[in-house]
Amino acid sequence: MNTFNYDTSKTLSLISLIHSKVECYLSEELKKKGLPNLSTSHGFILYNLARCSELTMGEITKKINRDKSTTTALIKKLIALGYVEEYKSADDCRVKIIKLTPKGMSFTAATSEISKDLQERGLKGLSEDDAKLLCALLHKVESNFETQPSF
Repeated sequence: MNTFNYDTSKTLSLISLIHSKVECYLSEELKKKGLPNLSTSHGFILYNLARCSELTMGEITKKINRDKSTTTALIKKLIALGYVEEYKSADDCRVKIIKLTPKGMSFTAATSEISKDLQERGLKGLSEDDAKLLCALLHKVESNFETQPSF
């Protein structure tokens, strides 16, 4: 039986390490699919847009946890690549609405397999109960940072 020395003082470093490894994995998988020009942040925007038919710039900013200027730069690249389009809200011309183009929809189809593989790889060796517990505990950790200033 394996005995592990779990040093809880390094828990957040471990979360950061996992994040870094996931980003590397995703970047490599995107390249394999012929999508090397996109960062994981771009992918997360497209993922969120696939779940909703359209989102405002403000909603995207909150969902991806980036500041407004970073979100704007990310969206501009996605527009230039033809993955999303932007238009002004009919209710308030100051509000920009973002939605997927057909090319963006095809991207989300291509990445659904990557997401499935990532999920399986990340939870490999965990029972369903362990995976649920892990998720619950990570949500608790994440909620500890909810009081931080939002972007």
